[in-house]
Amino acid sequence: MDRDPRDARDVLRELVAAHGRTYAEEAGIRLADTPQPLYQSLVLAHLLSARIRGSVAVATARALREAGLRDPARMAGASWQERVDALGRGGYRRYDERTATQLGEEAELLTDRWGGDLRRLRAEAGGDVSALRRLLQEFPGVGPTGAGIFLREVQRVWPEAAPYLDRKALQGAGRLGLPEDPGRLLAAAGRTEPAVLAAALVRVSLDKNLVRDVTGRVRERAG
Repeated sequence: MDRDPRDARDVLRELVAAHGRTYAEEAGIRLADTPQPLYQSLVLAHLLSARIRGSVAVATARALREAGLRDPARMAGASWQERVDALGRGGYRRYDERTATQLGEEAELLTDRWGGDLRRLRAEAGGDVSALRRLLQEFPGVGPTGAGIFLREVQRVWPEAAPYLDRKALQGAGRLGLPEDPGRLLAAAGRTEPAVLAAALVRVSLDKNLVRDVTGRVRERAG
């Protein structure tokens, strides 16, 4: 059963205050509608979509940037072994060999088809979010989950994608006893930025301990 609307607002306020940080922010990506941060967000979404801890994917995104693999030209120009080594330094060892290949192919496709600029992919979609999802899934290793993660993160700079609450975000809402209907959930969240709300809810879907954390914060505030 969903919480009372006023109770839901309290829960969302504490959730966002404690855990409202996008994965791009955690990975040190200064998101903007420019080629490099958009590409880095695609790589992050690719990494997050595997069955691996989010903290490892974030650390690996940082490791790739620290290795100089910040844009598609550098990623495609790196050797397969250089990509494997960078993935390993981030802790992404279970999928490192396959992912190293996919990242190279992904960078080559982005360069060949869209000139290394995801804004051109966006233009090709013409404001259609379904088309965006379809085009994103043309990248090797980016399936429906990866495309959803990318749109969830970049909705703050691609407003046609907002509000974007994917299945994981809605699962997190359910764990907190919040509405799993996007419209009702957004109404309860008020002015909270959808990208921040979605990231916080995803964290709850992945870590049941956060339910106790958030409800405990609400009780403490209620006094």
